[in-house]
Amino acid sequence: MITDVPGVLVGHWTDREAKTGCTVVVLPPGTVASGEVRGGAPASREFALLDPTRTVGNVDAIVLSGGSAFGLAAADGVMAGLAARNRGFETKAGPVPIVVGLSLFDLAVGDGAVRPGPAEGRVAFDAAGSGPHRVGQVGAGTGATVGKWWGRQDPGGLGTATIRSGDLVVAALFAVNAFGAIDDGSSVEDIGPPVRPDGGDEGDDGDGDDGDGDGGGSGSAANTTIGVVVTNATIDKVGCLGLAQAAHDGLARSLLPAHTGADGDAVVAGATGQVEADPMHLRALVQAVVASAVRSVGAD
Repeated sequence: MITDVPGVLVGHWTDREAKTGCTVVVLPPGTVASGEVRGGAPASREFALLDPTRTVGNVDAIVLSGGSAFGLAAADGVMAGLAARNRGFETKAGPVPIVVGLSLFDLAVGDGAVRPGPAEGRVAFDAAGSGPHRVGQVGAGTGATVGKWWGRQDPGGLGTATIRSGDLVVAALFAVNAFGAIDDGSSVEDIGPPVRPDGGDEGDDGDGDDGDGDGGGSGSAANTTIGVVVTNATIDKVGCLGLAQAAHDGLARSLLPAHTGADGDAVVAGATGQVEADPMHLRALVQAVVASAVRSVGAD
């Protein structure tokens, strides 16, 4: 569990009938974070401040949500919850909570009129730390599906994994909603072009639509894998960017294919700063833990 990193809390809001939800990862005070987006169709909030050149260095919480770009509103409820606890970036007018939001497209799976919003984000925030968090088709993973490259919609969901090396802990939590499929690493065959309802392929709809995963392009249905990696290592914001890049390497290991034009794959990587660690070792651990987290979704 990502909560294996001391101080990290997780809460969910889930609507099983509408097949959507959101997941809140509350980080301990002082957590440094950065992130990276790959793939052609992201939906995100406050992602620009994760750039190492930006002023804000710490992140208070990360929201993973269904509902496409509508689901980014769940972060408003998380901000309200953090403000009530007097957490955030200090300003003369008081603390401003720093909440990064990442959303996936699940509107075509259940009831697209139901989307996580501020109230649902607050419910998930208030649930964080109330007990062991669940994985699978819960929270942001409720409406997640995979295998759409082949015209299928197999169950996706939330996956998690932890790797320990002495006192060092690296953990990941991912909502796996990929255009491709979960890959065990054994495939060496040509997967062929993606199946499209119009008979075309991902790059040629004939109408300029490249299968945007956030907008629900004609051949993509519902996509994007989003996640969080957290470690108790001491590392700066530039180092966290390297961990986010390594996390995408883990996605490339465990999704076939990853980072398509119909996915908005995005990762936030945070470090809580308790243990000294070699940066190269950290990146190797992140690659492995992300691949394991994704593959746990497809495990029997």
